[in-house]
Amino acid sequence: ISLSRTKALTTMHHNSPTLIRIIPCWFHVVVFLAIFVLSSNSREVPREKAHKPLMDPIPTLPKITHRVFLDIDISDSFDSGSSRIVLGLFGEVAPKIVENFRALCACDKGVSKTTGKPLCYKGSKFHRVIPNFMIQGGDFTHHDGTGGESIFGHDIEDEGLGAVKHSRKFLLSMANKGRRNSNNSQFFINTVKTQWLDNSHVVFGVVLDGEDVVKDIERLGTNGGKPTQSITIVDSGSLPLTSKDAQPLPFARKERYSDAEE
Repeated sequence: ISLSRTKALTTMHHNSPTLIRIIPCWFHVVVFLAIFVLSSNSREVPREKAHKPLMDPIPTLPKITHRVFLDIDISDSFDSGSSRIVLGLFGEVAPKIVENFRALCACDKGVSKTTGKPLCYKGSKFHRVIPNFMIQGGDFTHHDGTGGESIFGHDIEDEGLGAVKHSRKFLLSMANKGRRNSNNSQFFINTVKTQWLDNSHVVFGVVLDGEDVVKDIERLGTNGGKPTQSITIVDSGSLPLTSKDAQPLPFARKERYSDAEE
């Protein structure tokens, strides 16, 4: 190194004592901040077991108080015999509506004092069927949706309206006259979720067996509602309860539905 360069370096250092002292000071500050940031961002694995989040209870359908059946015959069907739909009724939700439906299935209330016709679903038809919506029947007086009658001789009020939601398919509900408390004998089974009906139609039962029959009927529907073939209830009646019916039904699916006890 030349003498002049050595002298220049010495002069620079001697003339900058503050710079020499500041560099180590800032170095320590940077190191301290880096350690602080790293330590504050560290995450330890929690030693305590995480608590499960609070969940809403699994929804259930009401317990079944009655079992009934509808035997269906479809004209021009490849199946030579009738097909059965088994329904479970929620008597604790809508007692009068359930008794009305049970009696019309069992045909044990004689004839109507008003029309003189048997208070019975046998021989009536599914007169309105709309794909991806529902199948409707129960008009045993006119067979076209303009009639029907309850066993009490008057319309039945909307018992338990909204107690069971239309949030699953294959529910049994009352069809009314487009106004409150106007239920007679007409009913429908939804083939899709129909939540928009929750505050206007009473759900009082569920299909326990024969969902395939409901789907077969649905295939005969039209957008206007008139079926492409005649769909007749050729027989109906009551069935004994099973031991499983005394417990609320799981809302999810039907493990318990089809294995009815003899």
